[in-house]
Amino acid sequence: MNSTIFHNAVRLIALVLLQGLLLRRIAMEWPYFHIVLYPLAIMLLPLRMPNTLVITLGFACGLLVDIFYQTPGLHASAGTWTAFVRAFVLRYLEPRGAGYNVNYSPTAWRMGLGWFLRYAAILMWLHLFFLFSVEAFTFVFIGEILLKTTLSFTLSMLFVFIYTVVFNPIE
Repeated sequence: MNSTIFHNAVRLIALVLLQGLLLRRIAMEWPYFHIVLYPLAIMLLPLRMPNTLVITLGFACGLLVDIFYQTPGLHASAGTWTAFVRAFVLRYLEPRGAGYNVNYSPTAWRMGLGWFLRYAAILMWLHLFFLFSVEAFTFVFIGEILLKTTLSFTLSMLFVFIYTVVFNPIE
């Protein structure tokens, strides 16, 4: 149990620092290309974790990213949204009959690469669309929101795949 808490805490801190110190610079140079990796910290939380704690950690994770980006509340709201819809996405993707082993995290190693990429893609798309919608704060710019979401989704999922292959998170 303590090992799981430690691994998830280190992952959250590492992804937030990577997002804030390195990936933020890419978004500053190319405004339509945002590589967003910090939602992985929310996606990879253990299944047995209470939903209220997942939502609280999603808010905290987004708030830490907001400090780096100087966007008060933007990433916090997107992190909270992602943590909230995570339970619905997990329920939608739940294996029929067998269900989940709640003692583990939903990783590619435990659930299979195909399942994990589908899970990550749904949550990442929802996260990015929400993030850019709140950033624009109006659907007048729906074309720009969809363009930013699509380009950022493609790059982010490429990096999620690389992260999954290189680090192979088990817990």
